[in-house]
Amino acid sequence: MTRFTLFMLALLLSTVQAQAAALVASVDRSRLNSGETVELTLESNDVTQFGKPDLAPLEPLFEVRGTRQVNQLTTLNGDNRATTRWIITLLPKENGSVTIPPLQLGEVQSQPITVQVVESETQDTANKLAPVFIDASLDQSSVYVQAQAILTLRIYHSVSLYDDSSLTPLQIPDARIEQLGESRTYEKAINGLRHGVIEMRYAIYPQHSGELTIPAQIFSATLVDTQPTQDATQAPKSGKLMRVSSTPILLTVKAKPITYPADLPWLPARSLSLSESWNPEPDHAQAGDSLTRSLTLKAEGLASSQLPPLPATDVNGLRRYPDQPVLSNQSTERGLIGSREEREALVPGRSGAIELPAVEVVWWNTFEDHLEHSSLPARSLQVASNPSLVVDTPAGTPSVMSAADSETLWRWKLSTLILACTTLLGFGLWWRGRWQPAVLRAAQTGPSPRTVLDELKRACQANDPHATRQALDAWARQQPETLADMAARFVPLSDALDGLNGALYSETGQHWQGEELWRAIKAIPIAERVQDPVGDSGLPPLYPK
Repeated sequence: MTRFTLFMLALLLSTVQAQAAALVASVDRSRLNSGETVELTLESNDVTQFGKPDLAPLEPLFEVRGTRQVNQLTTLNGDNRATTRWIITLLPKENGSVTIPPLQLGEVQSQPITVQVVESETQDTANKLAPVFIDASLDQSSVYVQAQAILTLRIYHSVSLYDDSSLTPLQIPDARIEQLGESRTYEKAINGLRHGVIEMRYAIYPQHSGELTIPAQIFSATLVDTQPTQDATQAPKSGKLMRVSSTPILLTVKAKPITYPADLPWLPARSLSLSESWNPEPDHAQAGDSLTRSLTLKAEGLASSQLPPLPATDVNGLRRYPDQPVLSNQSTERGLIGSREEREALVPGRSGAIELPAVEVVWWNTFEDHLEHSSLPARSLQVASNPSLVVDTPAGTPSVMSAADSETLWRWKLSTLILACTTLLGFGLWWRGRWQPAVLRAAQTGPSPRTVLDELKRACQANDPHATRQALDAWARQQPETLADMAARFVPLSDALDGLNGALYSETGQHWQGEELWRAIKAIPIAERVQDPVGDSGLPPLYPK
């Protein structure tokens, strides 16, 4: 046992050391123009490493423009975690698909990363000669209405700038605008001169067809004064204020195609996916179990606010308790990926096969320019009977009689006759007992109806759905009819039970209020409820009937 414990501790220690010794590589962007730099970040959590990564493998394909090291110490739940990052500025020497090779740090190695270097667009001569200029471009010249167009703003400067720079806010009438991540900074060589670049990207969604004008954007900044002063003791002179403007861009917005169904939501996306998940898996579901079904809709090129609600699972035999949808957006190189997740608790009310219909979403593929359908196939839930629940046999179930059942039939007839005789005997004894003096009933073995009713009242007033469910079951067992029968005849009780079940099977249980259920219980006519035969005093009635 001792050797095994030592072996497990050694294995755990080696695993922790392997995780701590990992060298993770990442880049700030995976697509860039020729002449632009990219930042490679190497991160290590190994506090025993004091050296620097070997950058020699980078020399054949990249020019190393700069390297800086950042050390960080964070504390989480009392544990200190040290992180070391090396940020390396690289200038690719070739165009096309260029792979950053694995780099070595001690005994660990980073993973390779591939970046795409495309031929840069030529700038006009005036811009090339200006110390500061701004360039604006769209990823496409025409889009469908409410579809995504990506605007990229790049501010080039061959001189140093103070940190007081500003850019006018992007405002376009009749269009929704989403900024794609934070601004990026890198370098680019133009005509052999190194320029700093500030890049910002926006997703634009035109709301009307026709011509849409992207207005000119104005960038303001103060140039750092590099001229030497005559007196070193004097304060440096203030720099020159620069204001540059981009060129307005015209975007053609196409109307919705006439082949798109008019009664369905308009979804122009580059790609779209539909998926589902269950918790727990419904393979071994029983009647009364709570199954959580999650439907997720993801669309590339649309914001989450543009995604429509998914069809509800309205199926006979299933009680449905939906949650609020979860919306999220992810910024990528090709724009936004909107996501909508809808979760609902499904409770089977009977055993047998329950058919779930197919879920289908119609959308327009903007990349291939045609109508598409994404769907989840129909499925059948095989629900087993729950021994703890009493499931009524459906009315109208046909029965088949044969000669082999004749023996069973006469046994049923005999049992029926005996039951009729005992019923008559019991009625006679009851009639005789009406004229006998009243006697004190034997003490009950279980709780009295008043005690059970008080427990139910306290659970409702405490707004505890689980305690209320237990107290309600105990109270219902003492009633002359089932809880389902009472709910079928009293609408307030049925509505209150639906609210209780919703709190039990969904994530909104903490907001449930039991006052409605208690009012519904008290509203049942006195004749329909069992009363405590001895009352509060425990004494029999003075004038028995």
